[in-house]
Amino acid sequence: MARGRELLKPREEIPRRLYISLMPFLFIVILVLWSVVTYGGVISPLFLPSPSKVVETMISMFKSGGLWGDTWASFYRVSMGFLLAAVLAVPLGLLMGTYKLFEAPVEPLMGFFRYLPASAFIPLLILWVGITDMEKILVIFIGTFFQLTLMIADTIRRVPMDLLWVSYTLGVDRKSVLYKVLLPAALPEIVDNLRIAMGWAWTYLVVAEIVAATTGLGFMIMQSQRFLRTDKIFVGIVIIGLLGIITDQVFKYVHRILFPWVHG
Repeated sequence: MARGRELLKPREEIPRRLYISLMPFLFIVILVLWSVVTYGGVISPLFLPSPSKVVETMISMFKSGGLWGDTWASFYRVSMGFLLAAVLAVPLGLLMGTYKLFEAPVEPLMGFFRYLPASAFIPLLILWVGITDMEKILVIFIGTFFQLTLMIADTIRRVPMDLLWVSYTLGVDRKSVLYKVLLPAALPEIVDNLRIAMGWAWTYLVVAEIVAATTGLGFMIMQSQRFLRTDKIFVGIVIIGLLGIITDQVFKYVHRILFPWVHG
């Protein structure tokens, strides 16, 4: 009983083996419930295919080769949209969070565009850049850039002013404080911001590929919906989820390697 109370302490560490064993718990619960309602005939396969049917369809699609191409096309678009957003958002967020003179005119604009749905820009992007991959990449860019910029600016603002005063005392000039003090102090949280933004990039994938696309997981999902191939829809959803988990774990691993002091 006392041991149980120890495990329920707020933010208290638990044994590593217990933590790992709990990680797939909810996935298993969902899989069991999914199996019960599908194999038991509670829900028609037209609306919810069984787990084995989804796995069978996925294997068949990979063997035919088409799913590899769709997966690569989506991964490329998400990666390029995210990288473009990160390359521009990091320096812009640093400047906004550091200099009020820069924050005043830029933050209202970022706030305005942050609330606009990325899908609203699709007709304009098709007019401006056509129906190429660049149009899909820009949809993902728009969906992540503005939020990421504001998050990085807030991260910079949370660096204690005491750190700046100490750096001035030790001889760091005001021009160098940005990259010698503020950036190193905020870098662990900036990498976390990038990890969150990568998640947003994946959520905008289907939106980016819903119009004027001929490849990609989002395109495959929409095509499957038209032909009532629910099993293929689930294949697309599962693959997007798996790719998202993989990229998220890569970011977490890099964070632990680069900033071990943050993890204790």
